[in-house]
Amino acid sequence: MFSGSMVALVTPMQADGSLDSDSLNKLVDWHINSGTDAIVAVGTTGESATLTVDEHCAVIRQIVSQVNGRVPVIAGTGANSTTEAIELTRYAKDLGVAAVLLVTPYYNKPTQEGLYLHYKAIAEAVDIPQILYNVPGRTACDLLPETVARLASVPNIVGIKEATGDVSRVTEIKSLCGDELELYTGDDANTVDFILAGGQGAISVTANIAPAAMHLMCEEAIAGNEQAARDIDSKLLLLHERLFVEANPIPVKWALAEMGLISEGLRLPMTVLSEHYHQPVREALKAANVLN
Repeated sequence: MFSGSMVALVTPMQADGSLDSDSLNKLVDWHINSGTDAIVAVGTTGESATLTVDEHCAVIRQIVSQVNGRVPVIAGTGANSTTEAIELTRYAKDLGVAAVLLVTPYYNKPTQEGLYLHYKAIAEAVDIPQILYNVPGRTACDLLPETVARLASVPNIVGIKEATGDVSRVTEIKSLCGDELELYTGDDANTVDFILAGGQGAISVTANIAPAAMHLMCEEAIAGNEQAARDIDSKLLLLHERLFVEANPIPVKWALAEMGLISEGLRLPMTVLSEHYHQPVREALKAANVLN
């Protein structure tokens, strides 16, 4: 259903933390012109944790409008409350998104049975393609392959963003689910290996900075052209690493500001990139040929 380089898009903000609608529209157009295969709105990188519900919905609405059908839009609608996740998912469906991305409930540490029932309830409540999102480093909750396999039988659960950083999860999930689910990595550094192991693409932070290169790299890997994909990836290795020297999206927003695409605005408790990381991130931008 979806494949290639899917950008986990930042939400541009002014210095005071207010939303920057003009920069958001420009980013959307830049991504489409650069070959980005799908746009993921208000995920972790889009600062969903610090947006109000009204702002969350407004960003999805604006991105859908600006994209205007040119590429799929996938909206982050997860929450640690099943009721809230259902409400956000209904709203996103009404706006016309192609699918939703549902992070595992964070902080409250549900059991595997709780995770199964949470996702099953959302899928049964809202008839839209749904992508599971497993990122235990953020949520303190790991959606295990056996639970994924149970959810794969739910008709509108179509994929999983697997962000454990463990490529062996591809093999595990595929052995249990076959071709019932599409698999997307949430770890840019393992994108080539993940796709070659049977994944369909990446929901990517690096794509915010180097959209054309990420698109081509995914395209080559999907086609089985391993060396061509690794050649492209070699220029992105520093980006994959240094966009996480502080919590995402702190470094990626600083990098985009350095490129002149947005301001450095973030919402507390997130703060602007520490000065001693400026040069390492700048070096990564130059290695990726996105900054002179």
